[in-house]
Amino acid sequence: MAQGQIRKALSGYYYVYQEGQLIQCRGRGVFRNRGEAPLVGDFVDYTKEGESDGYVMKIHPRKNELVRPPIANIDQALLVFSVKEPDFNTILLDRFLVVLESFQVNPIICLTKTDLLNGEDREKLQTYIDDYRQIGYKVIETFKNDVSLIEQLQPVLEEKTTVLAGQSGVGKSTLLNTLIPDLNLKTNDISQSLGRGKHTTRHVELIEVAGGLLADTPGFSSFDFDTIEKEELTACFPELARISESCKFRGCLHLKEPKCAVKEAVESGEIRSYRFEHYHQILQEIIDRKPRY
Repeated sequence: MAQGQIRKALSGYYYVYQEGQLIQCRGRGVFRNRGEAPLVGDFVDYTKEGESDGYVMKIHPRKNELVRPPIANIDQALLVFSVKEPDFNTILLDRFLVVLESFQVNPIICLTKTDLLNGEDREKLQTYIDDYRQIGYKVIETFKNDVSLIEQLQPVLEEKTTVLAGQSGVGKSTLLNTLIPDLNLKTNDISQSLGRGKHTTRHVELIEVAGGLLADTPGFSSFDFDTIEKEELTACFPELARISESCKFRGCLHLKEPKCAVKEAVESGEIRSYRFEHYHQILQEIIDRKPRY
């Protein structure tokens, strides 16, 4: 059997890349019987039937996987957020960051449409940028037809498998078209009545770009927290995780526990209050989650 990587999944077919060729494959029935499904990014064994058709026979162990978008074996996520149309949203960004941290996927924040900011908005945004950089996140700023974008992203994407993610309408397709002009991906304007974008991407595909692999994904607006337990949430906020080591009680949830170092850091300004509020919002969602049996 040959080995390759699934680079695209569409209409029940898996397109396996091997030695410069894409082999159109079906999945074996045994995957359905086991409740498994091959994912884009999977390394697989497959058999060929003819020149360009075959069957996926075995899925190699994954280092990680996301359900939404359905993709496996990724190194990092490029989170695309617009600063205008739609406006920058820190709670939505933090929801993305938390889930990616829980899967140990390195997040990179890419802010688009920065040319639409006025002076006051620019100052406010810079405060957020400084905050996230202080936490340890890489933040890239860009805009439509930004000639420096490739130079900024080249060292980030090189030799990495990256998932491109973010709300609809924030400029993901525009960003891809800048990186790879030959793609000519369809872009849609923001719906004025809904204040949101229309989904323009219909399937998950790994594309070779800047010396790495980049996955464009169907539009989605958020993640849920089904796989995160309340005791694990602190670890998904890097600045809370660092300071929580000084909390009096092990497993402190930073609610009403005495001598909580995290709450003290919020009061002193070492931890930003909006990040702590987002931690509490997400923690409450996890606590209110219906038990899984």
